[in-house]
Amino acid sequence: MPSPAVTVTGLSKRYHIGARVRGAGVGNALRAAVRGPLERLLRFGRSSHREEDVIWALRDVSFEVGRGEVLGVIGANGAGKSTLLKVLSRITQPTAGRAVLSGRVGSLLEVGMGFHSELTGRENVYLSGAILGMRKAEIDARFDEIVDFSGVERFLDTPLKRYSSGMRVRLGFAVAAHLEPEILLVDEVLAVGDAAFQQKCLGKMESLEHGGRTIIFVSHNMDAVRHLCTSCLLLQEGRLAAAGAADEVVEGYLRATLAAEPAPAPSATSFEPARPEPAPEAYLTRVEVLDEDGRPSSGPATGQPLRVRIRFRCERAGRYSLYVGIQAIDGAPLIGYGMEHADGRQLWCEPGDHSVELVLPGLPLSAGLYRLGAGISIPLQRWLHRDLRLGTLSVAPRDVLGSGRALTAEHSILALPHEWIVPEGEQGIDQI
Repeated sequence: MPSPAVTVTGLSKRYHIGARVRGAGVGNALRAAVRGPLERLLRFGRSSHREEDVIWALRDVSFEVGRGEVLGVIGANGAGKSTLLKVLSRITQPTAGRAVLSGRVGSLLEVGMGFHSELTGRENVYLSGAILGMRKAEIDARFDEIVDFSGVERFLDTPLKRYSSGMRVRLGFAVAAHLEPEILLVDEVLAVGDAAFQQKCLGKMESLEHGGRTIIFVSHNMDAVRHLCTSCLLLQEGRLAAAGAADEVVEGYLRATLAAEPAPAPSATSFEPARPEPAPEAYLTRVEVLDEDGRPSSGPATGQPLRVRIRFRCERAGRYSLYVGIQAIDGAPLIGYGMEHADGRQLWCEPGDHSVELVLPGLPLSAGLYRLGAGISIPLQRWLHRDLRLGTLSVAPRDVLGSGRALTAEHSILALPHEWIVPEGEQGIDQI
């Protein structure tokens, strides 16, 4: 039986709140020599750190990853996911335990990690390859693929400090994936890229998986974890809470998250998003669910019209775009419409309070509970205020297909017109 690619045993990492690490150097060494005895005298008889000043980012975590396996790591913010990858990448040392990685390791943990900002994009490709232990001839052989994938060819000889964060991510991922490390560590940094690039990255990771690479993938995108990963770890407050098949661990995590999260009443017809601080140039003030006649509604039935009124305030005149989205209860996006996607229109708004409505002539969702979200943006540039968890939208059952039964989300989330046909001449089958 082949040895695992990654073996982690009793891994723990402790941080002290407010602790500072003094740099090396003659000046610091002299100051430490003078102040050290006095500091030790003042600390005599008491612990150097109070228990409340200590945070365990990881606590006694153990697992193995087989060669060619794709392991997902999930959990809430602050659960220890990024700390785990930093320990595995040798960026930080563990307080206790050990991690053994058998093979060349490539990491993409933060924007531009391992790059030098004064060097050009071209020079950073070769620098990263050298750090991975590759010869120049190996990097030369893959150089064109890296540049093509990253899409930064025009800026290849520009110093990296002139790159946007998105350009750094594209080049960083291209280098990490195409220089073919035997073990690839990827953090949620992919969320910085646009949707098209994220899909490109996920496709590349899938091809690496088929090529026998070992991947450890930290993500909040549960769909991506289910699709890419063969197994999964769930971290909670630094501890390993669950491990097993990706589908099972993700499903358990979502169930626990939803159970712990108080859901707004399904009968709510109006939602007030929390105003960002400091207030941007435009922000949402209220989102209302209406029926086809413009009256408050607790939610439509399947196939019935839906109106969503967005009230917002502009602090200064400008061009703006509104957005309405509906998600599954686990956060998976189902419907999302921005004004610029409909007919290219944008809003020119003077300072003051305004409202705009989105009208769906027939809601294509089966009966069930969904999440309603809304946002306002500078068109095709950046979000000013967005809340994808405004509240719960309840869709009532309705027999839209004429079968005498109503579809529910357990059968199909989308309720679209369809027909079953038995081809003419098909023998031994009858419709009854």
